[in-house]
Amino acid sequence: MKLTLDVAATDGAARVGWVDTKRGGFSTPCFMPVGTRGTVRTVSSADMEELGCEFVLANTYHLMLRPGVEIVAGLGGLHSFMGWNDHILTDSGGYQVFSLAPEVDDEGVSFRSTYDGSLQRLTPTTAVTIQEELGADIQMALDICPPLPSPRQQVQQAVERTSRWAAEARAAHRRTEDQSLFGIVQGGVDCELRRWSARRTVDLDFDGYAIGGLSVGESRSEMLPALRATLELLPPDQPRYLMGVGDPVGLVEAVSLGVDLFDCVLPTRLGRHGTLLTGSGRMNIRRADYAGDDRPIDPDCRCPACVRFSRGYLRHLALVKEPTAARLFTLHNLSWVLGLVTRIRSAIRDGRLGELRRELNETWR
Repeated sequence: MKLTLDVAATDGAARVGWVDTKRGGFSTPCFMPVGTRGTVRTVSSADMEELGCEFVLANTYHLMLRPGVEIVAGLGGLHSFMGWNDHILTDSGGYQVFSLAPEVDDEGVSFRSTYDGSLQRLTPTTAVTIQEELGADIQMALDICPPLPSPRQQVQQAVERTSRWAAEARAAHRRTEDQSLFGIVQGGVDCELRRWSARRTVDLDFDGYAIGGLSVGESRSEMLPALRATLELLPPDQPRYLMGVGDPVGLVEAVSLGVDLFDCVLPTRLGRHGTLLTGSGRMNIRRADYAGDDRPIDPDCRCPACVRFSRGYLRHLALVKEPTAARLFTLHNLSWVLGLVTRIRSAIRDGRLGELRRELNETWR
């Protein structure tokens, strides 16, 4: 299904909109928490519903290995498997595969399972087939994401292979009303390669477009020009997804350039380790000066942790390694990020995104 963004308001290049889908639709800008193995760690699908989450991301690499595609499909697909009725995006598995230093050739990648050491093979076509069986609303084409910094020759080879694989994925995908396929633009921080990749990806007429290969080691000053060069060539009437970015400044800066969708493990990973997101910046809840503090984490937050518990109590849970702490901290961080996205939407509608950008940069620089 080709997705179209119905823009309701703009502020410069930033836009607020709505994307119709077979499942109903979702608002943009939109942040997708990462549910790697079919769940966001420490919380349930019911928790995500209570937070007002519209979208989650699941990981093809992990699910194809455990429990296996056949089991997920046999249990009704990812939505039934997870007990989740809203939208799901599955990545292609490429990012995880390339962290394993696989054997790469023009047809695909061979790698060893991190679970049992078995030899596995992933190609542009099999990545499509696996994701079709998983049943996500949006699936991603298999790409190559080189680390940064990398030699230009290595980045260029990744771009060229990603382009060839995108064509194979597009040919293999059955365009249906139930699932959309996104192409991915690569190119590191090289604006010329970014434009080359964007043109060829758009020529393949995907259902939506993603920007990969950023937030993988480069500085913000390197990332933003490459992102801008990419967005200039993506269709304005389709959703644009920046992969792997979820810090407050990264979100607002990317939205200001015209990005609509995001995913990132940062909020949940920080939460599990006792680092909390607040309107005043990061909070390390383990600090001794919170021991007798009866205030909530963030007075403006209405998450289950903030409405019920004090900083002193939550610090205690963290120090004694009580599993409840990871759950409450994850709920708080997700609630805070989703609330930030709501603030960004409001700022765009009111024409004051620049004001919010300045506020976030001052707090989180």
